[in-house]
Amino acid sequence: MVKVVVCGAAGGIGQPLSLLLKQSDLISHLALYDIVNAAGVAADLSHINTASKVTGHVGKDALAEALQGAHTVVIPAGVPRKPGMTRDDLFKVNAGIVRDLAQACAQHCPKAFILVISNPVNSTVPIVCEVFKQAGVFDPRKVFGVTTLDVVRSSTFVNDIKPQFEPQANRITVVGGHSGATIVPILSQIKQVSFTPEEIKALTHRIQFGGDEVVKAKDGAGSATLSMAYAGARFTTSLLEASVRGKRGLVESTYIHLKGNAGAEWNVRSTGLEYFAQDVELGPDGVANVLALPDLSAEEQALVQIAIDELKGNITKGVAFVAAVPAAKL
Repeated sequence: MVKVVVCGAAGGIGQPLSLLLKQSDLISHLALYDIVNAAGVAADLSHINTASKVTGHVGKDALAEALQGAHTVVIPAGVPRKPGMTRDDLFKVNAGIVRDLAQACAQHCPKAFILVISNPVNSTVPIVCEVFKQAGVFDPRKVFGVTTLDVVRSSTFVNDIKPQFEPQANRITVVGGHSGATIVPILSQIKQVSFTPEEIKALTHRIQFGGDEVVKAKDGAGSATLSMAYAGARFTTSLLEASVRGKRGLVESTYIHLKGNAGAEWNVRSTGLEYFAQDVELGPDGVANVLALPDLSAEEQALVQIAIDELKGNITKGVAFVAAVPAAKL
């Protein structure tokens, strides 16, 4: 029996994410939690003829029941980014939401895998980890920042200018973080096609700021919700394939707490950071092995250093938030 909980299931990401997860044969119980409308979403999805049971849980009083017995918790809860909104603006709203959900997870499903989608991921993942540390239940193998959308965009945007590149068959490594200049696609490792320096520069910028394209196109009506739901479902499925089905060799880029994870020592020494997005081999307990950074071009090395400098502040902000404002008991 595999119970997957979506926290923020009635939102712009939560609804399509829940729809995609309802199709998985690895999930026996899909529990949908939100402060409003989760019951309606659950009722709608429950009519789909796949094997998983769907339950809806509305309001903070229902959160404990939603989380009880969870194998995996996916957190897309919070507000979306709007035009003119920075990720710092997002932090002011979403930090408290993520902190309180993390506290509830630490109490009611401390051994579950926690997948963080809520932005800014560079800061919200440290928030979750710090809450779990405070509760004495932290396992660095089990907390993930979902940066898969950067990987998906990379393959898509490369295919846009190089149609011979197969976007679904070829995964591009993306390291660093999950916002702007912290996103570093390793385009130099792509062997199927070649690029001019101008193409590399343009592609890198588009991948880093792809979210702005969607925010602008939606004209105030939201951010990247459908593509993020697809990316979130892809990462969740990969984790379930590794942890439930026992499939080996599954690699995804993800933003994790490096210390305490196998293979991460080199990354800690080279970046000086506690958190970093890198290729990770998934296994029964979550992170099985953190793969070393691939060989980088001189331009990519410079981009990684820029990412490191920005990530330091992002990480400190998340850690300081939990220290200053402890989570409420739920």
